[in-house]
Amino acid sequence: MQVAYRADNLFDAHLAKHVLEDVEIPAFVFGESLLGAGGELPLFGVLRVCVPDSALPAARDALQAAGLLDGPADPTYEELPDSGLLPA
Repeated sequence: MQVAYRADNLFDAHLAKHVLEDVEIPAFVFGESLLGAGGELPLFGVLRVCVPDSALPAARDALQAAGLLDGPADPTYEELPDSGLLPA
């Protein structure tokens, strides 16, 4: 099994899983049962969507086509317009 997608939350993990299953790639969400172990603290990096080794290239293509592998749409600090103000 290979990790095709690392999810930030359970909704994203199952969205990726359904995208892969729609193109007939078997996908499994690992780490789902660990979410309750942290109590009220959020756990990060535990949700992984895995596929068989041979399906990894096709899985990445499907996830890319669905827009799930794109970076965040928020601008980074370097992309923000210069306001002329200096930090304190």
